[in-house]
This record gives sequence, structure tokens and C-alpha cells, in this order.
Amino acid sequence: MTAVAWTGSVEVRPLKSGEEPAWDRFVAACPEATFFHRVGWKAVAEAVFGHRTRYLVAWSGEEIRGVLPLVQVKSLLFGHALVSTPFCVYGGVAALDEASRLALEAYAEALAVELNVDWLECRNVAPRRPEWQGKDLYYTFRKPMVEDPEVNLLAIPRKQRAEVRRGIQHGLTGVADDDIGGLCFDVYAESVRNLGTPVFSRALFVQLKKQFGPDCEGWRVERQGQTVAAVVSFYFRDQVLPYYGGGLPVARSSGAMAFMYWDLMTHAGARGARVFDFGRSKLGSGSFDFKKYYGFTPEPLPYRYRLVRAERLPEINPLNPKYRYFIKLWKRLPLPVAERIGPWLSRNLG
Repeated sequence: MTAVAWTGSVEVRPLKSGEEPAWDRFVAACPEATFFHRVGWKAVAEAVFGHRTRYLVAWSGEEIRGVLPLVQVKSLLFGHALVSTPFCVYGGVAALDEASRLALEAYAEALAVELNVDWLECRNVAPRRPEWQGKDLYYTFRKPMVEDPEVNLLAIPRKQRAEVRRGIQHGLTGVADDDIGGLCFDVYAESVRNLGTPVFSRALFVQLKKQFGPDCEGWRVERQGQTVAAVVSFYFRDQVLPYYGGGLPVARSSGAMAFMYWDLMTHAGARGARVFDFGRSKLGSGSFDFKKYYGFTPEPLPYRYRLVRAERLPEINPLNPKYRYFIKLWKRLPLPVAERIGPWLSRNLG
């Protein structure tokens, strides 16, 4: 599609090569933007998953007024969608004014129709487009935090606080790890396989580190020199976002998972983070309950779907009953097999 003029002289067009720094400067300053609006995700989608990207910019003269990252995900198994943004918990338009916001959404809608996708999906943080469809499925969990470990510990409800103390008693220690494609990935891959979910590739972790540098960091929990849990976190403004995390079976007996997130709070606080963003979870899932019992209040995520060819909303998630047999089977796969097959499937799950 070519550029589209809009009321108030706003023009929307695809991001051009060489404009990436200007995009990220806008994202850093725009109150609506999130870590997942950073332009590095464009390279991740293309290099790791092989998807075509459609990153849109709203211009007013020489000034960027809004951005909309879009990725075209096309799969025989899971459908054909235009998503903002797959593999991320937040997306949709980030703009400075309503005219730019509307112009970007109009362009995306027209593009979805032109591409003849099944649906256009915007993973909004704030409510938008009530005429598009939505569903009560995803929730996010965020709350303030400080650098003082005791203050953070007392903010955790009693039951999970006891788990943290159990980890302390077991002599658990946390350590930062920049080689997130190493032990952090190994722990994550085994944990995800054990849950019956296709694992992402090691190349994803390597690419994330390449794109985001010090804003992408691993944190490992060790017990007697052995890594028992790990999480890869993102840093954006005053926020820390633990994103890819997991633990080995031994982690449960030592309270390692509860300990890890408390320990990460202290470490992130020393880096200047003041908001702990626990990311999204599905209503009715184990991770939803874990975060709620950890003292976080669930906030609904108002994702919106503009159906194009599809007649109903997509149900591509582990809670869908038709995936139960697949999940049981996946849990039994040898880890090397899961790591080999998983990336082929996960690249289309988004």
C-alpha cells in the first residue's frame, strides 16, 4: 500500500530503511509506547521467525506522531493474521494524538483487507475500537517495587513469602547472566517442554540479546553451584519485565521460583527499576494464579480483533480443549526432540 493522507495533514507510510533510530527515539519518549514497540522486534520477527513485517509510521511534516508495529503471520495450522505484535504481550498503536492514532488504525484495517488475512489483532494496553471484537482471556500484572529486599519481601503475601524464605534457607543465590542463549535458555526450554508447550529456538534468545543489549538480561538462581531456575528480563524506562522464565523440577522443592522473582526485584531496583511488570497470563492458568498469589492484581488486557475472513475469534491457546492431547504428548517428548520440533511450531503461535 502507498501512503495514506489523513485529516490534519497526518500521513501514514511503512517504515523506511534508515529510519529505525527515529522510530526508537519516538518510542522512548511516547507515553503510550512499551518495550514491545521498540524496532528491534522487527528484526526478531524477520530473522528468527521468518515473518514479513509491516511497521507503520504516522508523520506530520518531519515529525513522527505515532507508530504501529505489524507482523504478518501465515500458517496452514493456525491461520493467517496481521498482528501487533506477535511474541509480545503489548502492541497496537502508540501515538501522541487521536488523529495519528485513527490514521494508523485505518491504514492497518485497509492493509488487513488487502492481504485477505483471517483477522487483524491489536494487543492494546488501553481500550480501543469497541466496534472490533474482544475476549476476556489475557491479564497483565504490574506493581511498584523498590531496591530494599526486605520491603519487597513484606509486600509479598504470607504464603508466597514463606516460599521465598524457604529459598533463602536452602542457600539459593541469584546471578546476572548476559549469555542468555546458554544456561538461561536450557532451563527455559526444559521448563516449557514440561508444561507441554512448544519451545522457541535458542536463536531467539541470541537475537534478543543482539537487538536489545543491556536492556535484555538473564537472571539465574543457583543452589550449590547448580542452576535450578532462570528468567530473561527486559528493561524499559523504570520498568523491569521478567519474560522468559522457568525452573527445573528440583526448583519446586526449594522455593526457587518464588525466590527468583523476589531476588530479581532487588537486582532490578539497583538498576533503577521501580515497576515490576509480571507480564500477561491467561485467566484460569497456573501462571495467573501464581502471580495473583504473589501479590499482584490482575488487570484485563483489552486486545481487539478486526475479523476479515474469519467468522469467529481465534482460540489458539493451551486452554482450548482441542489441544489437550497434543499437550500431554508434548510433555513426553525427549528434550532434544522438543528443541528441534518446537521452533517450527512456535514460530506461528505468536
